[in-house]
Amino acid sequence: MLRELLARRPRVHRPADPVPAGRVTPRIAILGAGAGGLCAGMRLRQAGIESFTIYEKADGVGGTWRDNSYPGACCDVMSHLYSFSFVPNPEWSRQFAEQPEILDYFERCADEHGLRPHLRFGTEIASAEWDEDAATWRLRTTSGESIEVDVVISGLGQLNRPLVPDIPGLDDFRGTTFHSARWRHDHDLTGRRVAVVGNAASAVQFIPRIAGEVDRLYVFQRSANWIIPKPNRRYAARTRAVLRRSTTLMAAQRAAIYWSFEARYLAFRRPSRTAAVMERVARAFLTSQVEDEALRRDLTPDYPIGCKRILAASDYYPALVGDHVEVVTVPIERIAPGGVRTADGDLRGVDTLIFATGFDTTHFLSPLTITGRGGRRLDEVWADGAEAHLGITVAGFPNLFLLYGPNTNLGHNSILFMLECQVDHLVKVIRELVVRGASSCDIRPEAMAAYNSWVQEAMRDTVWETGCTSWYKTATGKVTNNWPSTTVRYWRDTRRPRFDLYRWEPARRRAPEHAEPLAEPVA
Repeated sequence: MLRELLARRPRVHRPADPVPAGRVTPRIAILGAGAGGLCAGMRLRQAGIESFTIYEKADGVGGTWRDNSYPGACCDVMSHLYSFSFVPNPEWSRQFAEQPEILDYFERCADEHGLRPHLRFGTEIASAEWDEDAATWRLRTTSGESIEVDVVISGLGQLNRPLVPDIPGLDDFRGTTFHSARWRHDHDLTGRRVAVVGNAASAVQFIPRIAGEVDRLYVFQRSANWIIPKPNRRYAARTRAVLRRSTTLMAAQRAAIYWSFEARYLAFRRPSRTAAVMERVARAFLTSQVEDEALRRDLTPDYPIGCKRILAASDYYPALVGDHVEVVTVPIERIAPGGVRTADGDLRGVDTLIFATGFDTTHFLSPLTITGRGGRRLDEVWADGAEAHLGITVAGFPNLFLLYGPNTNLGHNSILFMLECQVDHLVKVIRELVVRGASSCDIRPEAMAAYNSWVQEAMRDTVWETGCTSWYKTATGKVTNNWPSTTVRYWRDTRRPRFDLYRWEPARRRAPEHAEPLAEPVA
């Protein structure tokens, strides 16, 4: 049984072979030191490519797990799958790790895989412009520095720009205001009157942690979420010891979790018996947790399960039934100096306003300005919705690779699995660039168009096309964030790059061999 389980799992791609000895490697800029940027750095080093720098605007690694430090921040994917296959961690303390432990894991990835010399903190890239004559990217930082590289890998992801709605009167509020992704740990909530605007992924995690501290809590809900229970048992010391000693058991544990999550993909198809079962589970869970019929009605979604992100939380509903907590479903009209006024005229006085309103997810790479061939700007190319071949490359933007790009988000499995597929794919393309002695490669427009035609056709059979609004789609309804198939399919599609789908330009000049990371900007 164990051998069968291991044999059937889609092994994340074998990393690219090391570049041939003596070959010149390109100067590579990796934007962002989150999960994607770190994965790219580790895999490049394994391929014998050291000529890269990871530019990070903050002062540490971790990306979203550095930024989102709100109370109760936790992953919805089990720990042994929310980690890199080539960096297993037998020391996870529980089934679903919390933010400090995940951040510590990424810190150790940077330390143990020699990425520290390649990291440049406090450096935000504002623009990237392709120089056709020199076949190079010219980057400019927000401080005005100019950097010249051959290849750009964007690890900026989809969840790095907090979104605060433009509510009238917000600037007049006299209390303390912050977004959940920029938590004010210096602001004590004990005895406060708090308004939480939004009730999605972050809210269901931090509301149970603060509900017992505050004097009054108002949860302003625009629409209800489908919520399923989330048992989160601790791993015993004996279990961790066994996993520490046996790489086979570690792999088997990961494979079992992988397949259990992969089966959830069926819930996002139309029609779906799996979705019907999950909806029954969610309804039964709500009924068991909330006795008040009026509150239960307010917490019951009016859209098919899966159309928006399915949330997992065992302590959210109990936090809402306290006498000092009110779920407000009347729309907000404006923010008053001393509270929140709703459309029915009621004013709820608060001294703290917390936005749990998610991120700007459909304007990929914003506010970074990227200019490709012929002076075409990427945001203009993507005016009708972001598209990329395999979510990784965009026609007309040579030597640019995206991680966690368009249509690579998941509703059912681990993003880190997808990132590994993307990184291993792009490292193989970069290696081919070295082997051919080419100056650039650019995905062919017809290949990208055919791929995205399939993506949108496959999307029609998913629950995301059923009409609800979500961060998965643009204002016009185009789903730009989610992958419409299984992760097995994505693994298969990215496993062996189709080099014939690229245009390869011959080398224009011979750059000096780069044996050291690029730490200094070019004036």
